[in-house]
Amino acid sequence: MIKNVMFFLFFLLCIPVMAQEDKMNSVNKIIDDVKNEFAPDKRVAIFQIEAKTDSGKVIFSGETNLVSAKEKLTTLINSLQIEYVDNIALLPTADLEDQIYGLVNLSVANIRTQPDHPEELSTQALLGTPVKILKKDSGFFLVQTPDEYISWVDDAGITPISKLQYSEWVNSQKIIYLKEYGFSYSSADNASDRVSDLTAGNILVKLGEENNFIKVKYPDDRIAFIEKEYCKNYNDWLSETKPSGSDIIASAKKFMGIPYLWGGTSAKGMDCSGFTKTVYYLNGIVLARDASQQVNTGILIDTENGFDNLIAGDLLFFGSRATEVKKERVTHVAIYIGNYEFIHAAGRVKINSFDKNADNFSNYRLNGFIRAKRILGSVDNAGVTSLLKNKYYNGEL
Repeated sequence: MIKNVMFFLFFLLCIPVMAQEDKMNSVNKIIDDVKNEFAPDKRVAIFQIEAKTDSGKVIFSGETNLVSAKEKLTTLINSLQIEYVDNIALLPTADLEDQIYGLVNLSVANIRTQPDHPEELSTQALLGTPVKILKKDSGFFLVQTPDEYISWVDDAGITPISKLQYSEWVNSQKIIYLKEYGFSYSSADNASDRVSDLTAGNILVKLGEENNFIKVKYPDDRIAFIEKEYCKNYNDWLSETKPSGSDIIASAKKFMGIPYLWGGTSAKGMDCSGFTKTVYYLNGIVLARDASQQVNTGILIDTENGFDNLIAGDLLFFGSRATEVKKERVTHVAIYIGNYEFIHAAGRVKINSFDKNADNFSNYRLNGFIRAKRILGSVDNAGVTSLLKNKYYNGEL
């Protein structure tokens, strides 16, 4: 009799605990489902949410930059009819006030995985690139670039601006610098003091012309002069840019010999996807940042029976194929030239071949080839956007 009573009391005590566990299991499943739906790739979206219990309530904490994801989470949690506290921060943070936009202020800004200079270089952004600022921490800004990549840049790398200033920049007359590497000067004379270095793809506001120089303004209001022969009116360049495969290859070959740099996207150094990204950017096209993202864009080309269906400008992807125990892993990308040759950043920007009889044949790349994607012909579709329609550049950010 006593044993039965004790068991019954123990059972009654366990009911609330079991109910609490079931509730938290439901809550955590909702968090996972929403994350998988809205933010499966943490490189381009933030949804860092966790839940815990306190005095019978569920406490939500963390942050996200996705309003729609937070709304979906709230709707699903409300359907559970539980008592909860919402401490989720929505980015951009309120302390930024109206300065949630920024312009890259250096020829090449280094953007890192965490807000500290010793941290890994994840990517770079070129002078004049518009970004969205999500939050700040110890002299660094968490920013999202036009390819949607999210990482940290130090405060010398960008100039925060308001919505009004951003709109003024979009509508201003600008130039794009097209030489691989060069300098701006303090006066219309290349013997005058240098203001900064420049790399291909830098964008600056145009103030006027003097002799054979263009007078420009930096995002932080520095004034400089750039040799006119290396620049083009940005809007003219953008409207005239209708790249062919030969245009892509011509741009790619300008970087021959540039050293490999993990995270690099400029003439100062490039990684494999930074190379393909920059080549296409100089032809008015915004690609995703990493090879494992680029492989999910464009049009799939049939290479089952060889490389005869490829054309110049197609992207080639390499890595390890999926097996019964491992997922596919894309680790490298190159640009197809034609005649079984491709150009890529591997140690340096160079040309290799799939032809076993060629002097530049790469057996390693042939064995590691996974698939090919066509970017030309899929612009503003299939995950590829033109600068003309990219929301960061056209003022829709």
